[in-house]
Amino acid sequence: MRQNDFLIGISKRFESVFESSTHQNFQPAQGADMRRLAWLVFPAGLLLVTGLIAFEGPMRAAHLLLLALLSICVAATVGGIGYTLLASALIPRFFARPTSEPSSYPPVTIVKPLHGDEWNLLSNLLSFCQQDYAGEVQYLFGVHDAADPALKTVDDLRTLYPLAHITVVTDARLYGPNRKISNIVNMLPQAAHDVMIFADSDVSVSPDYLRTIVGELQKPGVGLVTCIYRGKSAPGFWPRLAVNAINYQFVPGVVTGLTLGLAKPCMGPTIAMRRATLEKIGGFEQFAHHLAEDHAIGQAVRMAGENVAIPPFSISHACVETSATRLISHELRWSRTIRSIDPAGHLGSALMHPFAFAMLDVVLSGAATWSWPLAAIALLARLWLKLRADHALCRAHRGLWLLPIWDITLFLVFLASYSSTRVTWRGFTYRVDGNGMLRPVHDE
Repeated sequence: MRQNDFLIGISKRFESVFESSTHQNFQPAQGADMRRLAWLVFPAGLLLVTGLIAFEGPMRAAHLLLLALLSICVAATVGGIGYTLLASALIPRFFARPTSEPSSYPPVTIVKPLHGDEWNLLSNLLSFCQQDYAGEVQYLFGVHDAADPALKTVDDLRTLYPLAHITVVTDARLYGPNRKISNIVNMLPQAAHDVMIFADSDVSVSPDYLRTIVGELQKPGVGLVTCIYRGKSAPGFWPRLAVNAINYQFVPGVVTGLTLGLAKPCMGPTIAMRRATLEKIGGFEQFAHHLAEDHAIGQAVRMAGENVAIPPFSISHACVETSATRLISHELRWSRTIRSIDPAGHLGSALMHPFAFAMLDVVLSGAATWSWPLAAIALLARLWLKLRADHALCRAHRGLWLLPIWDITLFLVFLASYSSTRVTWRGFTYRVDGNGMLRPVHDE
């Protein structure tokens, strides 16, 4: 649930600007309050524009409104540059911290819902079998359809690791539109161990993954462990663009929020917890109508009085969008989801686009002399952030020219998120309500 966690992770940073609550403490009534506020703000703005035209004339009113818009964009540019430089300083510090080692090695069940023959699937699964972990490990795979091609990859895994404890569950039952959660619910009766790690099929991990996760889970008060993830590109141009969204926006946002104590995200690619914690929050079936189920699970664990830990290491998440349409649809889905969950936090996330605002400064000022240095500073700040993130994530410094392209693209996605609450997910169309719940849309 990448885009969800990225926006959740940075929303608290802008609380003082928008005087609103965070994603993690969001309540439905607050979303309703924001909608009521919008009904007041828009008519007030319309009245202001009408008054300006009446008292100042159309040309003078247009000039004043242009100046006001330019002032907002300049302020957003400066604020965005400040955030970018701060994130650049915090990322290396976060990943330089030591990871935790377990005091014991309890048996673990790795729960993996599967769907289709994904890119690099066998390699992803192999990385979980190549763990430097002294305890017993059960690999629990689940599909909805007995003809799912992912099962062929599981057979290949059995061949490569004949002694591995592999369990497969095939169950078509659905409990809501979130098929991943339904798959997990169907699998859980076959989980053999009390420590369970729910890991997406499109992630790969290093050999110390299990040791680090279990070590964090053994800390006092910790009920759930989740992980930051970095992008891993499939072949092609569009996956490379998707990597930029993860590595240079999501990762800096989460690290900054965590370091300053302003964000409490939960990231779906890895969620580890004990069976007792799962029972304490009432199981997973309740999340089958959530698009952002990872956020809801983390919130439930915190409400149950337990902590969510995020260790200073990352896993790899596959970026496989093969076309511009699929990539934009994916980003737009998550942007609209967060707008529905927390309108104020989503609005605040605009400050993570300083280069886009800087280019608006150039346009609105008529390419004024002062606007070009500001745009150059914004671009250099973003490039510096990329270099710092690449170093922290152990990535090569490649594709610098892609960064401004994707920055502008994501800003346009942000603007488009206000046009509708419709999202498309695995071929189905839904509306996302103010609680982040999926509501099917039926064609008229």
